[in-house]
Amino acid sequence: MHLHPETTRHLIDHNEEHVKSSDLIKDIVIGMSDGLTVPFALAAGLSGAVDQSSLVITAGIAEIAAGSIAMGLGGYLAGRAEIDHYDSEQKREYYEVDNLREKEVAETREIFMHMGLSEATVNVAVDELAKDKNKWVKFMMKYELDLEEPDPKRARNSAFTIGVSYIAGGIIPLSPYFFTAEPHSGLIYSAIVTLISLFVFGYFKSKLTGQPLLKGALKVTAIGAVAAAAAYGIAKLFEA
Repeated sequence: MHLHPETTRHLIDHNEEHVKSSDLIKDIVIGMSDGLTVPFALAAGLSGAVDQSSLVITAGIAEIAAGSIAMGLGGYLAGRAEIDHYDSEQKREYYEVDNLREKEVAETREIFMHMGLSEATVNVAVDELAKDKNKWVKFMMKYELDLEEPDPKRARNSAFTIGVSYIAGGIIPLSPYFFTAEPHSGLIYSAIVTLISLFVFGYFKSKLTGQPLLKGALKVTAIGAVAAAAAYGIAKLFEA
């Protein structure tokens, strides 16, 4: 069966769009998850140790700034590592195609055989593929090493998305303190707003990852609540 070139291009573009969307969602989840939890725990801990909301706000903003940079940098380094790994494996495949041709032919034949193709079809497919070195290497990268070519902008986009998501998540637990002069009142409102946000976030995260919705939402909410309670308790312990 032969596909029209326009149809083929559409399928490739659709697959690329799907991959980019998955990466974007993953980065948002990473940033929002820590953004909601860490500043919430910090604000809760400070609420047990200080008597002015302004101090909680100052420390919270500093943490959000530092956390977003650190998380963004982590996303950038992870993206670069993915690109560097792909490039390294690709160079190795080019070397093997140029210098270990018989070995690569045997590996390619084995891949096609595992696909259930007949001997005659395998021979034709291998001969045809081996005529174009670039297509051959790309085939081996995908079907031998299970590696998709990463987006060259992946590292930069990941850093930006994770950093912004962390800021967006961190503002939620900190925002009630802007409207209360006394941190204990701010903590009450912060806990309500943040736990609701964690539940909603956990629900959609579970929906995207295919986990049980209620169980996933409650798990994310419980993690945030435990972290905040622990920070508050430790602050009170040292204050005593």
